[in-house]
Amino acid sequence: MIKNIFKSREALLYVMSISMVFSFSAWMSLLNNFVIEVASFDGSQIGILQSLREIPGFLAFTVVLAIIFVAQQRLAYISMILLGLGVMVTGYFPSAIGLYITTVIMSIGFHYLETLNQSLSLQWLSKEKAPIVLGKITAAKSFTALLAFMIIYIMMKFYSVEYKYVYAFFGGITLLTGILAWIGFEHFKDEVVQEKKLVLKKEYWLFYVLTFFAGARRQIFVVFAGFLLVEKFGVDIHNMVVLLFVNSILTIYFAPKIGKFITRFGERVTLKVEYIGLMLVFISYAFVDNLYFAYFLFVIDHVLFAMAIALKTYFQKIADPKDIASASAVSFTINHIAAVFLPVLLGLVWLYSHSLVFIIGASIAFLSFALSFLIPEHPEQGVETTLKAKRVNPLS
Repeated sequence: MIKNIFKSREALLYVMSISMVFSFSAWMSLLNNFVIEVASFDGSQIGILQSLREIPGFLAFTVVLAIIFVAQQRLAYISMILLGLGVMVTGYFPSAIGLYITTVIMSIGFHYLETLNQSLSLQWLSKEKAPIVLGKITAAKSFTALLAFMIIYIMMKFYSVEYKYVYAFFGGITLLTGILAWIGFEHFKDEVVQEKKLVLKKEYWLFYVLTFFAGARRQIFVVFAGFLLVEKFGVDIHNMVVLLFVNSILTIYFAPKIGKFITRFGERVTLKVEYIGLMLVFISYAFVDNLYFAYFLFVIDHVLFAMAIALKTYFQKIADPKDIASASAVSFTINHIAAVFLPVLLGLVWLYSHSLVFIIGASIAFLSFALSFLIPEHPEQGVETTLKAKRVNPLS
C-alpha cells in the first residue's frame, strides 16, 4: 500500500500541497502578532515586508528557465526545502532586516513550489477530474492548516513556547518532508513535453487579466485584513489562531463542494459568485466597527477564495497542454505584479485611511466581476472568451 503511494502522481500532489501549507500557515498566522509584539513594526514596515515576500512571486517566470536544467518534480523538492529553511530560521532574526531576508528565502521556496504544484496538477489531472481533485486538495490543505493552528495554540497557550521555536518546528517539518519525498517518490515522466520558453499568448488574455486582479485583491486580504483585526480591535495571537482554525474547518467542508459546483455550473457562474461576494466583503471591511462582524467578514473572505479553483480549471480548458508549465509560471508573475508594489503603496494609504484600502479592494473585485461575463459557458481551445467564435474545420 505504502509502496503504491510513492508511485502515485496524485499522492505527490497532496504531499507537496500539505507540506507547503503546514509551514506557510504557521509563518502567516504568527506574522502579524510577531512583527508587532517582537519586532515593533508599523503599517509601513509590514507593507515593505509583504512586498518583499511577493518579489519571488513576481519572478515566478524564472521557473521556466530553471526547468531547462532541473526537472519540474526535482525542482519542487528543492523548493520545499527552501520554504522549510526560511520558516525555520524566521524567529531567530526579530529585526526589520532579519525578517526581510528570511522572508525572501521562505518566499522563493513557497512561490516556486506553488507554481510547480499548479503546473503539475494541470498536467497530471484530467479536465474531468481536475475540479473535484483540486477541491479535495484544497480541503486537505485546510485540514493541514487546521492541524497547524491547533499545534500552535497548544504550544503557545499551554506551554508558552517562544515564537522562534514554533517557527523552527514548522519549518523543520517541511524541510524534512522535502528531503524524504525526494528520496521516496518515483520520478514521473512528462506525458507532454513542456515548452522551455516563456509563453504569453493573446488567446489567454482574459485569464491573465483576471489573474492580475486576483493577485491585487488577495494582497489586500492577506496583508490588511488580519492587520486590521490586530491593530484596530487588539485581537491577540490566541484568538487569531482560533479564527484561522474556524476558517480551516469551513474550507474543509466547502472546498470539495465548490469543486462539484464548478463541475455542475461551470467556471463562469462560480467566478461571478466569488467576485460579488468579495465586493460585499471589502465594502463591509471599510466601515466595520464591531469585532464579531469583523470576525465574520474574515471567515467569509477566506471561504470565497476557495472559489479561485475555477480560474485554474478555466485555464486548463483553454490552454494547449504543452503551454501549461510555462503559462503557469507567467501567470504567477502576473498575479504578483500588483503584489510587489501594492502592499507598500496601500501601507502608506493605511496610515491615512483604513477604509480607503478596502474600498480599493472592492473596486478591483467589481472590475473582475465585469470581466467574468466574457468567460464562455463551455470554455475550450478556440473558445477562450465570448468574443471569440469557435474555429470551424473547413473539411468537416
